[in-house]
Amino acid sequence: MSTQQPPMPQAPSPSAPGWQAAPGGMPSGYHSPIPIVRTHLGHALASEWTKIKSVRSTMWTLGVFILLVVGIGIMAGVAVRGSGDLSGQNPLSLGFFGLLLGNMCIITLGVLTTASEYGTGMIRTTMTACPSRGRVLAAKAIVFFALAFVVTLACASFVAMVQTSLLEGQGARTPTTGEWLKGTVGVSFYIALLGLLSLLVGSIIRHSAGAITIMIATVLAPLVIAMFMFASSLESVRQALLEYSIPNQLSVFYANSLSDSGPSGWDPLWIMLGVTAAAFAGAYALLQSRDV
Repeated sequence: MSTQQPPMPQAPSPSAPGWQAAPGGMPSGYHSPIPIVRTHLGHALASEWTKIKSVRSTMWTLGVFILLVVGIGIMAGVAVRGSGDLSGQNPLSLGFFGLLLGNMCIITLGVLTTASEYGTGMIRTTMTACPSRGRVLAAKAIVFFALAFVVTLACASFVAMVQTSLLEGQGARTPTTGEWLKGTVGVSFYIALLGLLSLLVGSIIRHSAGAITIMIATVLAPLVIAMFMFASSLESVRQALLEYSIPNQLSVFYANSLSDSGPSGWDPLWIMLGVTAAAFAGAYALLQSRDV
């Protein structure tokens, strides 16, 4: 009974695609014909931009944000216009009400940008495609901040122009260049940083509902608590909560602070920048040490 020997494997031809011949004529190894490009931050930014513009939550949150900021801003201008003489009033200050409510939408979108990936398991695919976790977090932060800032600036500027034209001739004063800058660019930077802080909290908590609850409490709780502090022994605590609450810091950009002391000028922006930087460092450290 004869036994057939399996055929010996043949060496690949030096002319086969992907194989390079050594000086002796034998193939030296496989080299992919597909060009290999070293990945960088630009690739991560393109990926995050594709994701954030593809999900429905972005359209809904930004759509409601625009509706609140523009709608409430214009309604406030129309209501104040019919109230009579507005001598000395800054018309830009009426944009505060819409932005105060609208920032809840930016907070929600910021949390969902990171936390939703943990809920769906998409974060595993993201980290497999880009093992550099710091690069992923930086790309998410840059894309979200740019989007939030541009949308907020467009809405705030539009509302400011409409309010100025509505109240022209009603006794309201013409805003100075500094007031225009703070009431549009300054407040847009602040709200974009607040949204970025929400994104980082979402990365730390890894739970959408929990992170949104924490951020809404951060925005509203200090002011609400301060309103119910009647004891004289707690006056200093009450004053600090009022001064450093987010609604009061937003009002500082329109020179309508709830107190005579506390943050003024551009101080709220530097405070939010410092808090966001600390949160970024914490989110980065946890991202490097925890499993996805």
